[in-house]
Amino acid sequence: MNQNPIIVALDVPSAAEARKIVKSLGPAIGFYKIGLELFTAEGPDFVRELAAQGKKVFVDLKMFDIHETVKRAASSVAALGASLLTVHASAQVVRAAKEGAAGSRLKILAVTVLTSFDQGDMEDLGISGRTVAEQVEWLAGKALAAGADGLVCSPLEVERLRAICGPDKILVVPGVRSAGADQGDQKRVATPAEAMRRGATYLVVGREITRAADPAAEAARILAAAKQTD
Repeated sequence: MNQNPIIVALDVPSAAEARKIVKSLGPAIGFYKIGLELFTAEGPDFVRELAAQGKKVFVDLKMFDIHETVKRAASSVAALGASLLTVHASAQVVRAAKEGAAGSRLKILAVTVLTSFDQGDMEDLGISGRTVAEQVEWLAGKALAAGADGLVCSPLEVERLRAICGPDKILVVPGVRSAGADQGDQKRVATPAEAMRRGATYLVVGREITRAADPAAEAARILAAAKQTD
């Protein structure tokens, strides 16, 4: 497994708050996720700032637009020094993002079904012919065939997707919660050890670390738990 598979989600509204979290974690964490909230508040400058500090950055924008727009946007994200970018698991969108990232270190991850969705949410979207797991696999197949470097998936699907995509693809798993922790807005969850044992490459952890009294100690505890995969 990775020396440290934890990506900390900076789900805060300002760079000032994000900097406090990064400072409190120090060398304990080297990979951070910047999502819609922080990106729309602070723009690309904070991505550049983290990259300049030697941190890896996962830009989680779940892009979904016409080919040229996604291609140019992915190229812009690559120029910021980011390591990962999410797009929707549409073949056209994945291909566009890969074109934009060409020649850079940026890897493109496809999002299939959000970890906050369950079967009821699927039906609400008009998808009644497949279970959540079937929809995830169907979309994953489309994205991988289009050249996606990996997938974002829930801990419940990661084992099956690892079997489908093989050992080299990146599987990023949100919806990770320590035993007894609040699930928040996630519906398809597992513990860090379970997710790693099933084949995750990276685990995205947010509030359990960022709102802890001692974020660095909590990150170390979760990392130790994640390594207990026997």
